[in-house]
Amino acid sequence: MSMPFVNRDRDREPVPGRGRFPVPRHGFVRSLLAVVCGALPALAFPAPGLWWWAYLALVPWLLLIRTAPGARRAALDGWLGGAGFVLAVHHWLLPSLHVFLLPLAALLGLLWVPWAWLVRSLLCGVPSPPRAVAALLAVPSGWLLIELVRSWEGLGGPWGLLGASQWEVPAALRLASVGGVWLVSLLVVAVNTAVALLVAVPGPRAAGVVGLRAVGVAGLVACALVAGAAAWGVGAPSEHGTVRVALVQPGVFDGPDGAERRLARAEKLTRSLAGQRLDLVIWGESGVGADPAGRPELAARLTALARAVDAPLLVNVDARGADRPGIYKSAVLVGPAGLTGQRYDKMRLVPFGEYVPARGVLGWATSVGRAAQEDRRRGTEPVVMTLPAAAGSEGLRIGPLICFESAFPDMSRRLVRDGAGLLVVQSSTSTFQESWAPAQHASLAALRAAETGRPVAHATLTGISAVYGPDGRRIGPVLGTDASAVAVRELPLSTATTGYVRWGDWPLYGAFVVVGAVCAAEGAGALRRPGSGPRGPRARTARGSAGRRGR
Repeated sequence: MSMPFVNRDRDREPVPGRGRFPVPRHGFVRSLLAVVCGALPALAFPAPGLWWWAYLALVPWLLLIRTAPGARRAALDGWLGGAGFVLAVHHWLLPSLHVFLLPLAALLGLLWVPWAWLVRSLLCGVPSPPRAVAALLAVPSGWLLIELVRSWEGLGGPWGLLGASQWEVPAALRLASVGGVWLVSLLVVAVNTAVALLVAVPGPRAAGVVGLRAVGVAGLVACALVAGAAAWGVGAPSEHGTVRVALVQPGVFDGPDGAERRLARAEKLTRSLAGQRLDLVIWGESGVGADPAGRPELAARLTALARAVDAPLLVNVDARGADRPGIYKSAVLVGPAGLTGQRYDKMRLVPFGEYVPARGVLGWATSVGRAAQEDRRRGTEPVVMTLPAAAGSEGLRIGPLICFESAFPDMSRRLVRDGAGLLVVQSSTSTFQESWAPAQHASLAALRAAETGRPVAHATLTGISAVYGPDGRRIGPVLGTDASAVAVRELPLSTATTGYVRWGDWPLYGAFVVVGAVCAAEGAGALRRPGSGPRGPRARTARGSAGRRGR
């Protein structure tokens, strides 16, 4: 005897395409396949850098989820695939997170469960044209909402956003100038969804095939038109003037006296820049191990360097504050006349790397990985600095970002809205020197430049150091992880206001609207599958009770 209104997804829903794309319905093999499918997009990011793969990387995962025999299995496919994605994109964090990477991946993987339900609901079976159109809109929007949630600093920040894989593609950079990296992610997932619709089309005799193919083709054409319109219709920011910056990259110095030897090397490299008509010299993150405001001899050393090159020096201090308790990471501007008093304290800290969340509970992480022994303190507000009058570009305003703050689109946008004409990122990836991290981190500066229409200088202690023009294109070669050197680059300046700076994260708001509208339409029965009709009234028995199946 069975009860009415029990969810019978497994019995009612056909398993689509099993003859054409045979996949296991349950068990360990399918679970492993979900993890592998979720990990595939990682190949689109540096260092592999297969940017074109991003437009196909989600297709196997989408096809797997749509074949799930029920909502519970779809949720498991989404969860395991999400965990696989997090592990693949962040595998280089193992030295710092150690055993925590696995539970973190499992936790973040849960974000893909609602997305998997959405995918299966819209793509299961042979979707009708309205359902296919809804999928083209809702599946990318759902993915974007996942990226929004996991962009929270406490969950690791916006690292590995799918749109960031397109940092070398001119059309994608122009698209980013309109809607940020979010709009690029939308386009990438939309292409994957359209391809999945075409690949999932059953044999030519199946009902609805023509309409489904038409929707898939129309989706690809629409994506191509959007990319083409961005490439040819959105111009690069107009350039007004230039700024000459020097990136100082001392290289790796290990051992108990490594910090002092690194400082001495940075001093030597900086002095070699004398006579080069510079506007700004930039050091990487944590290049100075004491607060010069409380160390007159250190302040004098840095001032002498700025005087020797006749340009202000932007250093990065990782030390206890001279006039306040706790350790801060700070960008400090030093001019030829001494400390300028302009200072920015890092606001968004790296979980475990710079602080341990819930240290009272998770403090033991410091004994099994490279977690911070003492939490850094946070800054309270962004700072836009003005170069001193002695600089060649007198009056130029710069917006400093420290380390993974360059992954947050809203921070660079805020700095530009506050008047920054040049964005400066000070970083150090020495802990992950032989991994994909340095290349991934440097590539983020291209997106921030394209989004804001401002040049970005990305300076590191150990590589990769690079600079990007206001259109997001890289200027000159990079300083790789094997280099201990300086690089002088002349960057074009721009005062143009991009669409992203003007309108902000509008693709995220649109994604909320689309997902909400599709869920409402599904609930109202406006997106029924082919062959399904409105549920008829329940039969009544002679005694007036509802008819029950299975009697």
